[in-house]
Amino acid sequence: MLNKYARAFFTRVLTPFAALLIRIGVSPDAVTLVGTGGVVAGALIFYPLGEFFWGTIVITLFVFSDLVDGNMARQLGRSSRWGAFLDSTLDRVADSAIFGGLALWYAGRGDSLMLCGMAIFCLASGQVVSYTKARGEAIGLPVDVNGLVERAERLVITLVACGLSGLHAFGVPGVEILLPIALWIVGIGSAVTLGQRVVTVRRESAEADAMAQGGNSA
Repeated sequence: MLNKYARAFFTRVLTPFAALLIRIGVSPDAVTLVGTGGVVAGALIFYPLGEFFWGTIVITLFVFSDLVDGNMARQLGRSSRWGAFLDSTLDRVADSAIFGGLALWYAGRGDSLMLCGMAIFCLASGQVVSYTKARGEAIGLPVDVNGLVERAERLVITLVACGLSGLHAFGVPGVEILLPIALWIVGIGSAVTLGQRVVTVRRESAEADAMAQGGNSA
């Protein structure tokens, strides 16, 4: 849902920055690696300590590398299978670090096994949602469905809630409830999205098999 509109907007905004990186000799792969490293460091250093505001600031600074590297590749005319593979793989690493950091917080000083479990569920369901689309496309299906909560939604909901919850450390009352709410929204939304994709793949595979059988009988 957000992927379609937010990605186009931020791509336009970040185009001059991508062009600058190209001029100074930075490669798209380097941006991908540095961006992922920054997200992982921000999530696994700050979140387990309950430093949600500063952790979110660090993560947000690096998370846009996902748009910058692709923009650079297009400007250079170097879009490649390797770049797409690296980008997609490291996206999974970054997502795992974010929800893993939250799980560590709730397993420790956050003292909530239920929310620890929900963070782990968000991590796992997000990975499976991505896998269903990749696997469906790998067997030749379009997987033509706009899921309720895809990667962009998962990141925006979680990071906004984390950042606002972190304001509790600055004396803002009541905001700490936002992160648990966000985890439940992301978890339930991811489960719904998984169901949407499974149903879509089942329908598309049945249609493809029927067309193949019809072609063979002819």
